[in-house]
Amino acid sequence: MKWLAILFAFLLLLIIVLADMGALPHFLQVWNDLPYGDKAGHFILYGILTLLVDLALFGARPNQSRKWLAITSGLILALLIGLEEFSQRYFADRTFSLKDLAASYLGVIFFSWLALRIARLGLQR
Repeated sequence: MKWLAILFAFLLLLIIVLADMGALPHFLQVWNDLPYGDKAGHFILYGILTLLVDLALFGARPNQSRKWLAITSGLILALLIGLEEFSQRYFADRTFSLKDLAASYLGVIFFSWLALRIARLGLQR
């Protein structure tokens, strides 16, 4: 699970760098044309990252409180997501949006809850 989380984080970083350069591939630009597609993208992508990080932490630290791990990782991710969203003010092709930030944070919260449910039900490998 750890490697999957790392690979997904690199994929997100690649998407961010391409967006900052104004060079997103067409299939990713299509999301922006859909109503609330950008918000859904924030929710889903940052949510999946949160889920993978949480499940990796649960597996790596089985003796620690899962709630504490989820809260701690969620707060760290929220800080990094906030910094990334704020940094968009400095790129010509990007715009800072509180709605994007809210969608990202909702993704972190929902997928943290989902990770805790998965761990509680024993569905984690």
